[in-house]
Amino acid sequence: MGSATGSSSGPELAAALHRLRSTLARVRAELEVAESDGSVPAVPGLLADLREALDLLGEVEAEAFSLVRIVVLDDDQRLGELTARSLRRLGYDAEPTTAMRPLRARDIVVLDLGMVAAFSAHELDMLRAARPVVVTGAADPASRALAADLNASDYLIKPVEIDDLAAAIKHRTGQPE
Repeated sequence: MGSATGSSSGPELAAALHRLRSTLARVRAELEVAESDGSVPAVPGLLADLREALDLLGEVEAEAFSLVRIVVLDDDQRLGELTARSLRRLGYDAEPTTAMRPLRARDIVVLDLGMVAAFSAHELDMLRAARPVVVTGAADPASRALAADLNASDYLIKPVEIDDLAAAIKHRTGQPE
């Protein structure tokens, strides 16, 4: 739905709503069949459908309400979760991940610069378009050049205070700090 930094058009939003309705209809049908014949519904399939529906709902909400989601991309799962949890306490919708995935419109990426070497050319292009907030323990010129090559909106040295990260996110979204 749109680019990492742009917005989607009405037809894309309508398509996402249609996919959401279809996914929920599939879940409802599976449950109704199980109820009518007394069988046990296929829980793994239902869970996958519900995950898909929630992802689609997130896309629709982001478009309809101009919501910003923070994607904390860190190879240290524990540190990524702590960062995301701290951001959620400040009111952000933040999710940690240890692998690059497709980005939605208005996703803000908080990127551990150490992960960049593992990304494909396509993933690097997605990051450039997303203008990530880079967080790293490296202050050397090569790391700063790499962040500049990624079109980073900010460059923060670890350990990062959560207020400084929030200020960088506000700067990236154009909000007053």
